[in-house]
Amino acid sequence: MPSLDVVIVNWNAGEKLQCCISSIATTRQESFRINRIVVVDNASSDGSIERLQTEALASVIISNPTNRGFAAACNQGAGGSTADYLLFLNPDVVPEPGSLEVPTAFMQRLENAHIGICGIQLLKSNGEIARSCARFPKTRHLLAMAIGLDRLSPGCFPGAALEAWDHQESRAVDHVIGAFFLVRRSLFVSLGGFDERFFVYLEDLDFSYRAMQSGWSSYYLATVRASHIGGGCSEQVKAARLAYSLRSRILYAYKHLSPMSAIAVLLVTTFVEPVIRLSRAVVRGSFAEIAEVSDGYWRLWKNATPSARR
Repeated sequence: MPSLDVVIVNWNAGEKLQCCISSIATTRQESFRINRIVVVDNASSDGSIERLQTEALASVIISNPTNRGFAAACNQGAGGSTADYLLFLNPDVVPEPGSLEVPTAFMQRLENAHIGICGIQLLKSNGEIARSCARFPKTRHLLAMAIGLDRLSPGCFPGAALEAWDHQESRAVDHVIGAFFLVRRSLFVSLGGFDERFFVYLEDLDFSYRAMQSGWSSYYLATVRASHIGGGCSEQVKAARLAYSLRSRILYAYKHLSPMSAIAVLLVTTFVEPVIRLSRAVVRGSFAEIAEVSDGYWRLWKNATPSARR
């Protein structure tokens, strides 16, 4: 039977982590086996690791003294794995029956040997289907996201997310969200894992892009689902979340777009977008949002990427 290692990165996920682990414990393992669950804790302070109960599962807990970031923690969790597949799972995702069995069996089929990454349908807390797949963003997509045109007129200026597609059928896609990211271990090893320069955000998109460059495909399965509770760890630090997401966007542009396109993304992200965000916050009269945006951009400017500095 194919084997699977589940890697969960935790940072103050609270009770969501236990819900995720408990759901995995009820998974039927008739056509595959879970070798182990690896929980990598990035210096949580909420007691979620101390309260965690994993007696029903073969589990490993890695406790980092500092927050190493999502990409680095995922690589830690995958280290030493001998399983056929790695499932990177967010702690705010609760697998439903078949969530692990069906995609693993799908990947095992001979006709799917070219598929390196698989995701499944994710449900929001209100029961709606999340738009969890994306295209590989080009310059126009990143600029539309920075200026906000993807929200004002998504039909004319789409962002990277496949918002217009209802996600009700299975199909090949450019990218599936990293909240449920099933990947062949051989592929993960061959690509050197996630790029740890992405502290958090877009490390999964970068991996999917590199997999595509190496001849692999990504696939979205709508025949099985999991609940994505949302309101995850990053909600606790909105300014830091903004800074990390912007930094990852710039890094992605410098890594995968032309030099001129990367410079355009850098300039619009660092000089145009903050004006738009602050103006919107002022119109709303939200002093909290003004503070968050200001703090987020100060963090970005203070910790600019080496590529951006050049």
